[in-house]
Parts: sequence; C-alpha cells; structure tokens
Amino acid sequence: MEFEQAHISFLELHTNDRTGERRGRLVRGHNYAEKLFLQNVWYPLFESLENLHPEYEVYDWNRKSQFLDFAFLPPNGTRFGIECDGYQSHVKDMDREKFSYALNRDMFLTGMGWKMLHFSFDDIQQRPEVCTMLLQLVLVPYLARKSAGGERLLPEEKEILRLAWQMGKPLRPKDVTDYFQMNFRTARKLLVSLSNKGMLVPVAGGKGVRSYELKPMQHDQDW
Repeated sequence: MEFEQAHISFLELHTNDRTGERRGRLVRGHNYAEKLFLQNVWYPLFESLENLHPEYEVYDWNRKSQFLDFAFLPPNGTRFGIECDGYQSHVKDMDREKFSYALNRDMFLTGMGWKMLHFSFDDIQQRPEVCTMLLQLVLVPYLARKSAGGERLLPEEKEILRLAWQMGKPLRPKDVTDYFQMNFRTARKLLVSLSNKGMLVPVAGGKGVRSYELKPMQHDQDW
C-alpha cells in the first residue's frame, strides 16, 4: 500500500475509535511534522503503521492528561513514546517551568515502563536517514525476539545485532571475538546462526564468507 492511502486509513481508524477531547486532540494535534515523521522515517522502515497510535493520551504523577505524538505498542508489551520536537515550540519558546515539567514527565513515564524517543523536526525533514538509523537501532533489541522463520533469538545473538548496527559496516567473526571476548569458533557459529535465521546476510569475499551484514528489518517480525 502506498503511504498516502495508508496514512488516510490510519487516521480514519483512530479518529473513528475516539470521542470527546481524545478525538479533538487527534484532529488538532496530528499535523505536518507528525505526518512527515511517518512518511520520511517510519513508513520507509516498516511499510506499515500497525500498532502505532497518534496523539496517545498518558497521565503524569498528578493524573494530569498529556498526549504523546505517537505511542508504539507492539504485542510483546513494550511501550514506546515518540515525540517530534520542533526547536521553536519545544526549546526556544519554553520557559523554565515548562522545561522542567517536560524533563520530569519523561522521567516519570520512564519509571512507568515507557521508552521515550525524541526526534527533531529538522532531522525528520532534512536528515530522515539519521532518524531511521537511530530508530532501528533502538527497536531491534525489543522487536527482534524471533527470526523470520519463527525461531527465538538467543541473548548473545541480539547483542551481536546491536553491535552490527553500532559498527555500521559488515561484521566479521573477528569483530565479534574482539568485542565480546569470545573464541573465534563461537563467534562464527553465532553469525552463521543469525544468517540461517534470516537476520544477517553473508558477504562473500576471497574463498568464502568473510563477513555478514544486517538484513533490513521486516515490519511483521514478532509484531
């Protein structure tokens, strides 16, 4: 499905599911920056808007209602709050009280189990590839619970996936042995396992496979 049609369906679904102020907030609050985040960052990565909730209502420590730009609520129970912050509205026009409240709110939500992600409007508009890279880096350990074939990933395998993103280039067995202080045979076994599970792609070099690179994340993995 093309993004525009997916976005229209996305808004219709959530608008029809809400009433009162929650519906009004969605109509008023989901604007250009939020749509651009979906178009430039989220949709190119996942090709889906499933489990994403716009203008999601949460409460602070005083039971005061607040709205996140997006909440991502995959079935595994993890909760991600996503904010698209413009410099003018979120920094320049903030007084000290609002600045303190914004920090305290994020700290409170973190204590309540939320994982808060902030993206600047400038990056969303001008450097979306940076946002996409950072978003995938954050989400991989939580969403990659199973391989494309349905097999569960070992804790060591998830850490290797994180390392692959940190390096930003094809991963060699030597990289794994140096970073995790494990022997070469174990490192190669884990890389081959991740390749067999569809999470890494072998890169040929010389007489055989010399390294492995990340396979693009699929939007339906363990959702």
